[in-house]
Amino acid sequence: MTTSPTPPQGLTVRPATLDDAEAVCVLLNEVDLLEIGRADTELALVQADLKHPDVDLERDSWLLFDGDLLVGYALVWDESGGERVNGDHYVLPGRPQGALHLLGLLEARATERAAANGAARAVVHLDLTTKPTLDPADLRARGWRTVRHYKVLERRVGVDADPLPQAPPGVALRPCLSEEDRRRAHVLLQESFTEHFDHQPRTYAQWLDDIDAENVDWSLIWVAHVEGIGDVAAMRTRDNPASSAGWIGNLGVLAEARGRGIGSHLLRHAFGHYAALGRDRIGLGVDTDNSSGALALYERHGMTLDHAVDTWELIRPAA
Repeated sequence: MTTSPTPPQGLTVRPATLDDAEAVCVLLNEVDLLEIGRADTELALVQADLKHPDVDLERDSWLLFDGDLLVGYALVWDESGGERVNGDHYVLPGRPQGALHLLGLLEARATERAAANGAARAVVHLDLTTKPTLDPADLRARGWRTVRHYKVLERRVGVDADPLPQAPPGVALRPCLSEEDRRRAHVLLQESFTEHFDHQPRTYAQWLDDIDAENVDWSLIWVAHVEGIGDVAAMRTRDNPASSAGWIGNLGVLAEARGRGIGSHLLRHAFGHYAALGRDRIGLGVDTDNSSGALALYERHGMTLDHAVDTWELIRPAA
């Protein structure tokens, strides 16, 4: 399906710049309010996306305006160096043609990026809440299909209910305050997620870009060590004082170390640590088809559904 280079009447499109981060953040929070009932996007994360080295803003980003009002935003980036390309798409309701125009631009650019990698096809992924402002029927009409379902879970935490836990025998946690430990956390997370859906191997330098290392609080990333075995797990979290919440970005345990209660200990450690910081809730996202039993682990520890997200996929020949 081709896309007209001209936006629908009354709308304009231009690439994003780093100076647009605050306006994009406002837009994304408007979409959050409509889709999940609260503003949930941090400015720092938008800035990290816009400055990521995998993104060429002039060709990989689009802002959609209705007059002077920003009503849409799309972004394409490539982590695979092959056929897999990712996209983001946000549009306020009431502008279906504008939403489709942005989607077409995203699709075309994703196909270009896969072709530039030498891939025979483009496999494009787009993560959307299960009640998106973008009409799912329009996605299906263009050949998109859902390939994965995720749950975003959350749990209330407090200092009385969630003291820092005692470690299992022989297990010790340490924050990644040294370069050596940061590199170790990267290796552990890469290895523990190797068999997960859509995992893209990332070098240490790429991982630092992915997590916006310049602004990371490394005291909130931990490595778990088991006596007699070595380092077996890592957990990456981030703090959001504005929403009084913590977020667990990754929790990975090497396959040979699972079943020892290490994942549970890391999870309870996060609960206790963020409660001590004065946060009142903590969240994470989990693949419902994850074969490691992660969903059951989180639910056993009192985490419940906040909202759900689907991964949509489009496959096109790379022209």
